[in-house]
Amino acid sequence: MKKDIHPAYQDILFVDTSTGTKFVCGSTMQPTETEIHEGKEYPVCHVTVSSASHPFFTGSNQFIDTEGRVDKFLKRYANKAQPEKKEPQPASEEKKATKKKKKK
Repeated sequence: MKKDIHPAYQDILFVDTSTGTKFVCGSTMQPTETEIHEGKEYPVCHVTVSSASHPFFTGSNQFIDTEGRVDKFLKRYANKAQPEKKEPQPASEEKKATKKKKKK
C-alpha cells in the first residue's frame, strides 16, 4: 500500500437516533463529535435507521405511508389525462394481420 493516501481506520460509535441503540464498528469516517461508551471515548456518528430500528430486522410491520404510491399517482393524475380509446379495425384488416402473424 502507498503511504499517506489512505484515510485512518478507527473504531466509531454509531448511535441510532430513533431507538437510542449504540454500537461500535470500524470505519474510515472522520466525525468531529466524541462520546464516552463503556469507559472509552469514541468519535460519534448519528444514524437515523439501523438494524435495531429497521422493520425488516425487527419484524414489525410499520407503514410510514398510509396510501400507496400508485393510489396517490392515480388520484393526482386521474382528471388530467384520459387514455384514448382504440377504434375497432374492420374485419378484413384483422384477418390480414392474423395471417401475417401465423406465417412468421
